[in-house]
Amino acid sequence: MNEGFNGFLPHGLDLVVDFVNTLDIDEQTDTLRTPAQLGEWLSVRGLSDAATPSAAEHRRAIALREALRSALLAHNGVEPDADPEVELERAAARGLLRVHFHGADAVALEPSAAGVDGALARILVPVVHATADRTWSRVKACRADGCHWAFYDRSRNRAGVWCDMAVCGNRTKVRTFRERSPRP
Repeated sequence: MNEGFNGFLPHGLDLVVDFVNTLDIDEQTDTLRTPAQLGEWLSVRGLSDAATPSAAEHRRAIALREALRSALLAHNGVEPDADPEVELERAAARGLLRVHFHGADAVALEPSAAGVDGALARILVPVVHATADRTWSRVKACRADGCHWAFYDRSRNRAGVWCDMAVCGNRTKVRTFRERSPRP
């Protein structure tokens, strides 16, 4: 289903997809279930080498993940339960996400904060870059109930709604067919 963290999406959006997909709703597994698992996930991706995150940092990471999922569902036409922008802005502010100048011709958007808050803000950098060329709206969460897996919509018309047509698309179509079919 997921392209995973592999560097093939524009602006490094695969980092965002990978972060959101740490919770697999269908399989009921959470790669970030504990603060230690969050620390390992951030470390493996080179985002932070800090000690094990605190319980508060872990809660903030989960809140960011779910705000991103909510934004991705909105990209797919699903009305969010809450305003995801509020949590996204909080994460950017905690991480002190700023423009940094490196010499006369080098500019980068980077967090000034260290540790987990800086690492979480770094996950938002691809989002900022992708909004400029509208590729951010191609990152969606699957509409299928019980899935909500993040994916990159590669369809020409940006109309993809399921993470995998063979799985979620088929399930949805079969369910719709059964609901419309007369019962014997």
